[in-house]
Amino acid sequence: MTEQKQPFPDFAIRNDKEAALAATCDRLAAVFAGRAQRHDAEGSFPFDNFADLREAGYLKLTVPREYGGDEASLHELVLGQERLARGDGSTALAVGWHVGTMLQLRGTRSWPETLFTAFCREVVDEGAMINSFASEPATGSPSRGGRPETTATRVPGGWRIRGRKTYSTLSPILNQFTVKAGIAGEDKIGEFFVRKGPGVSIEETWDTLGMRATGSHDVVLDDVFVPEDHCLSEGAAWGSKKRDDGGWMLHIPACYIGIAWAARDFALQFAREYKPNSLTAPIAELPHIQRQIGLIEADLMTARTLLYAVADRWDASSADGRLALKQELGLAKVVAVEAAMRIVDGAMRIVGGASLSRKLPLERMYRDVRAGLHNPPMEDAVLAGLARRALDSEA
Repeated sequence: MTEQKQPFPDFAIRNDKEAALAATCDRLAAVFAGRAQRHDAEGSFPFDNFADLREAGYLKLTVPREYGGDEASLHELVLGQERLARGDGSTALAVGWHVGTMLQLRGTRSWPETLFTAFCREVVDEGAMINSFASEPATGSPSRGGRPETTATRVPGGWRIRGRKTYSTLSPILNQFTVKAGIAGEDKIGEFFVRKGPGVSIEETWDTLGMRATGSHDVVLDDVFVPEDHCLSEGAAWGSKKRDDGGWMLHIPACYIGIAWAARDFALQFAREYKPNSLTAPIAELPHIQRQIGLIEADLMTARTLLYAVADRWDASSADGRLALKQELGLAKVVAVEAAMRIVDGAMRIVGGASLSRKLPLERMYRDVRAGLHNPPMEDAVLAGLARRALDSEA
């Protein structure tokens, strides 16, 4: 009788609540994995996956408990996102912007309280989602500080907004979103809550190497009216920084580590089972294969340990303490993405030429993890921040 292998305990699951979250996400991930190849090949948005996420209650994960949400910690958000990504990276990254944004808003309370309360209830009762559309063709990444070319003009009762936003993840399914726009005639920028309606259109421009099912198309705003009470801010000077510690953005590295974890699992199963006729045992017994597996394990353990350690420090910190974690948060993302790329590459080396086949998931995972290089924060900015902190500290 073959010995039954037991799953290695996951240090990130510390209690019954986290175990239940992990089990829910694992169940969803198994379903998403069966659809991932089709959505990737078609570049189609996974509406079916999001219906399942809504049914499972995942969309309210980070909504404050007072409004019916689960009020998940950052640790729990990372846990959920990592496990969803084991099934489909595109779905995990896309929903991560929603649950991450809700965690951010829960902490900053930067929206008018009436609007925030009403929207939280929409998330809980109707499965509403949100994302912030900031990127534009001329500005590149919003983290670089370019002034938006999208313009908001004051009119009686509110504002008129014109412009185009790129990399608008979730755009096919969202009924509302926020945008940043330059205030006409002023050296200031504003942020606005926009409902889909007259003047809002989507141009299906998203046709990419990886993360093909995130629905990150262009959103065009053609003289869109936004009522006054949906103006989130209008007084920020161009180039000023919002007090946001950025902890919520750990949903990004969590996603890429989840993809890498899935690639690792596929390679392990392949190594245990594949026995070419030149060998008397599966390739898992070969020293060079075991070395490759060891490298994968080292990368996965290192990246996950840092990721969860930073999340736990953030959860335990005050508001000022969280702001002080900016460099650690950025480092967790850089380490995770670099590790994820090495892990998927290692998995493909184990599987060999078959890993290039579109019938297997590894080639999709290989393409998807590379997208992490272009998600914020960027590596050069993280390394520059670490250097400045070191240089400014006393010897």
